[in-house]
Amino acid sequence: MENRATKIFLVRHGEVANADERCYNGHYDVDLSAEGLRQMKAIADRLKDMAIKVVYSSDLQRASKGAKVIADRHSIEPTALKELRELNYGIWEGKKLDEIRKLYPDDVLDRYNNIEHYRIRGGETLLEMRERILSAVNSIIDRHKGDNVVIVSHGGVNRIVLLWSLNMAVKDFYRIQQDYAALNIVNFYNNGSSIVELMNG
Repeated sequence: MENRATKIFLVRHGEVANADERCYNGHYDVDLSAEGLRQMKAIADRLKDMAIKVVYSSDLQRASKGAKVIADRHSIEPTALKELRELNYGIWEGKKLDEIRKLYPDDVLDRYNNIEHYRIRGGETLLEMRERILSAVNSIIDRHKGDNVVIVSHGGVNRIVLLWSLNMAVKDFYRIQQDYAALNIVNFYNNGSSIVELMNG
């Protein structure tokens, strides 16, 4: 047991109701679409034989609803954590990409040129998000050593965890693709090492 990895099944939520509008949802609590719910049921099918011990999620409904679908297959109750939310986009929250480009063209350019440190007004930086997420994930790993753990969250959250696992910098945030209902598997060992077994699967 001493050398057994803590296996994290890191899942992005399914398609959201406003997917066609290309909105920055962040902390905006948009629901899953019918397709998104179907995608999460498919993920639950993939994980049904994996001896899952616990399921965590963001407290936003697009993640927590998917977590409930997965947890129900294992007769466990999911735990929702505010700390696992997506990046806080501040004044961009709920707005469409085209709208943001028209309203805040300088902000878009400034963020692109300083992705790690740039704070959208009323929001948080990627480095602040990283600190929030890794604190939560490390606590989960410490509580469930050697177990199979599901975390249903957001594309940005998954990118942060994957970058950390691969010893990559936050500036490489957008080098990692995370589709709706993406499944990632990361093994965390007691010596502090980690192996990414699956990405965007």
